[in-house]
Amino acid sequence: MMQNSKNSKIYLDYAATTPVDKEVLREMLPYFNKKFGNASSIHSFGQEAIAAIDGAREKIAKLLNCDFSEIIFTGSATEANNLAIKGLIQNFTISAVAKNVKYNNLQIISTNIEHESAHEPLRELEKAGHKITYLKVNKDGFISIADLEKNIKDNTVLVSIIYANNEIGTIQPIKEIGKLLEKINKKRLASLKRERSGQENGLSKIYFHTDAVQALNYLECRPDWLKIDLLTFSGHKIYGPKGIGGLYVRKNTPLSSIISGGGQEFGWRSGTENVPYIVGLAKAVEMVFKNREKLSKYVLDLRNKLWKNIIKYNKDAKLNGSFNSRLPNNLNIRFAGLSSETLIVALDQAGVAVSAGSACSGRALAASHVLKAIGLNSKQMKESIRITLGKNTTKNEIKKAAEIISALSKKLKL
Repeated sequence: MMQNSKNSKIYLDYAATTPVDKEVLREMLPYFNKKFGNASSIHSFGQEAIAAIDGAREKIAKLLNCDFSEIIFTGSATEANNLAIKGLIQNFTISAVAKNVKYNNLQIISTNIEHESAHEPLRELEKAGHKITYLKVNKDGFISIADLEKNIKDNTVLVSIIYANNEIGTIQPIKEIGKLLEKINKKRLASLKRERSGQENGLSKIYFHTDAVQALNYLECRPDWLKIDLLTFSGHKIYGPKGIGGLYVRKNTPLSSIISGGGQEFGWRSGTENVPYIVGLAKAVEMVFKNREKLSKYVLDLRNKLWKNIIKYNKDAKLNGSFNSRLPNNLNIRFAGLSSETLIVALDQAGVAVSAGSACSGRALAASHVLKAIGLNSKQMKESIRITLGKNTTKNEIKKAAEIISALSKKLKL
């Protein structure tokens, strides 16, 4: 893994963003000025650009073991989550007009610890009259599959559950959920065929979406293995560029575009394709699959050493969420009696970058809905910081960070 200089700052906020890998950057550079054509142009410059996009799409599709046409490039993971959630419901709404049936009371099942880019579209759909069921999590951040099954109704059309939480690193049992929904879908379809009714409303299947933005670096994400219909991923969480995301869309999933225009991306995402970023995303995904096992072991070892060093000198430090069933690079720690904002600022001044939670929220220093969901009170939520490691993190940095965190946490309590 990359070694940093002794005097460099220590970056421990890899869940917020990652630096672009030099191999990714090398792949991208020609498409900024040498191969700069618009992929929609029919001349040779445009053909060069569309060939690069097709190559990137094919590369990701092969790695995810899916079809070329099932990979959609978006401007971000936020857009991909919106397309998956809003696009599915919008398709049913449009179909309702054509079929003269009502779809204003569809049920979506999600959780109370989703990323804001999924939570906010769900809230909008709820305001529009759809039923959103938010599954509660336990003190470690896990949903109950039995609770999910109990809440499925005849009008359930979508289950959207984050794979690995961006704040506490909790890994949900996505594969087991996929198996459950597959079983329910088989029964539902068989029942509809027997009754020969209900076919016109299109609710013969419950579609399954997962936000795999934090998961892709460390977990198995092949859609066929997980048994999912929609999967969101992002460039800048996997050492690729910011401003590019992707959505896997299983064939025959009823999705409508939420951005109108020239009909790029098989009609699902209009707008001139960002060729260098698409190329960079594909290279980043390729490197994830190549290095996943090695990276997971590396950061897990460093994370465990960091945690041991922190609690050695901070007996009252508490881990939020499960220690074992979380992403290998994630620690979310509560220092009783110490404001997270105060500690984060002090750590930054001392050369250590950590966060309070999601960097994608305008309320990054406000109380976390995730920490609230696992049972922390307002005071405890404001005593918690998130530390996330990456492939550039070194043993020396971990040792130094532990010393700085321990010293400052004691000093600031006095």
